[in-house]
Formats: sequence, C-alpha cells, structure tokens
Amino acid sequence: MAVLRYLQLDVFAPRPGTGNPLGAILDADALSSSQMQALAAWLNLSETVFFLRPTAPGADYHIRIFTPTRELAFAGHPSVGAAWAAVTCGLAQPRDGALLQQCAAGVLPVRVSGPAEALEIQLASPPARQLDTEAGGAPAALLALAADGQAPELWDNGARWWLLPLRDANAVRSLLPDMAALADWSLATDATGVAVFADEAGAGHARVVRAFCPADAPSVPEDPVTGSANALIGAWLRQRNALPGGEGRYVASQGREVGRDGRVQVQVDAQGTVWIGGQVQPVIDGQIRWL
Repeated sequence: MAVLRYLQLDVFAPRPGTGNPLGAILDADALSSSQMQALAAWLNLSETVFFLRPTAPGADYHIRIFTPTRELAFAGHPSVGAAWAAVTCGLAQPRDGALLQQCAAGVLPVRVSGPAEALEIQLASPPARQLDTEAGGAPAALLALAADGQAPELWDNGARWWLLPLRDANAVRSLLPDMAALADWSLATDATGVAVFADEAGAGHARVVRAFCPADAPSVPEDPVTGSANALIGAWLRQRNALPGGEGRYVASQGREVGRDGRVQVQVDAQGTVWIGGQVQPVIDGQIRWL
C-alpha cells in the first residue's frame, strides 16, 4: 500500500474557505493512470493534481490534473495551486521569481512573488482560440439574458468553455440555470461547461463570473472559482478591445452563489498572453494510504 503526502488547498482564496478546493498528491510517480483517476474520484473534489518527475526540458515540476471522471490537459485553479505547493513544499525553486510547469497542455510559465507566508502565484494560460462551433442547443432561457444580443462562443485553452456575457451583474448572480439543459448542450459540443459574466464595480473587483459544468463534474455542477474560464474571458475581452486600463489588469469575483468568495487576478499582456493568479490557502496537510 502506497503512503502518499497529501495537501488540500483553497485556491483563489483571500482566506480559507472562500476559494476552490484542490487536492494535491506530492509523490505520485508510483501510481498508474487508473490509480490516479480512482483516487481523484474517491476524493471527489473538482480537481486533484498529481506531482511527477519532470520530463520536459527546462520544466521545474510536472503535474497531471484529474477531475472525478477524467484527466484534463489544463485547468487554472489546479495549476495555480500546484505552483504554490511546488514552492512551499520544496519541489521547485523559483529563479528570479519564475518557474516552468509541465502539464498535458505543455510547459507553462509561472510567476511567484511575495513573502513565503503570503505567496502570490500568476500562471500563463495556454493560448486561447475561438472555435467555429454553432451554439445550437443553447437553452433559450439563458440566451434571453445575454448582453445586447450577444451569442455564446466556444473557446479553448486546454479546457473548452462556452462564454456568454449577460446583460448585467444581477443577471449573473441571480441566474438559476437548467443544469440538465446545460449538461446536454455541453455534451453535444464537447465542452467543459458554460461561463457567464458581466461587469460589476464591486469592492476589489471589476467583473463577476459564474461557471457551470454539470456534464463534466456532476458532483460539482457549478465550479466555485475557475481559472481556465477566467483566462478565456480575458482573451474574449482582448478580442473586443474591452480590457480595462492600460495594462489589461482586473480582478474577477466568483463563487458567492455557492458560498465562496473567490478572487481571480487577470492580466492580458502586450503579447496577448493571459495571466491568471491569486492567493492559495493551505487547509489540510497529511497522508493518504492508497492501493
């Protein structure tokens, strides 16, 4: 029986209990893919990361990302949490505040800043691309809330999200979607889920986001805080020259509707790379015994 070091982290969380939980197995080289998937299903968190020896040239650490049902090429909150764990647990040492993370989506740059007790992590999202996929099957009740007749667009950065701006922040926060309809639409278009958003001049944030993935993660039909979707929204805004400020920086609020209060820092740099980041809070540090 393998004895594995296990962390449970709260990602995009200004304080414990406000972000998106993440499981992290720090020494997973002895596990098979099927064992990783079985453990992720048993933990039943939205994602669990498994640390392996890096194999890509220049990579400082290597992770695989699993939901309870499948492996992901990329996901934002697992990547941000993994970078925090790699530094805090001594698996990787930043060079001038920089790391390289290996995952199925490639080797991704990471920025690390701040004191050890309050590390800030920023991760370069994989390149975003809009897919030429018709939005047939989108629930009519959701389309009726769209901003200025906007249509849903399917975007991909290793995760595939339907993006739809709603008419205002209240429409986002009060939305009670038909989860079965969203699941059918997502399955029919091979999408991770559906992300809705709007501007919101709140305390410490400029945008509100919600992300629904009832087909991808039935046990977590609304993701509390979502890095990949927020990164795609940043790319969507850049395409429309709608980024705030000269540096393309803003903070998104996500998770209040499911009892959280996450904060995602988004920056789109001059080259069009979308950086996502935030704070990580350690909650559990222990061992798992697994066959």
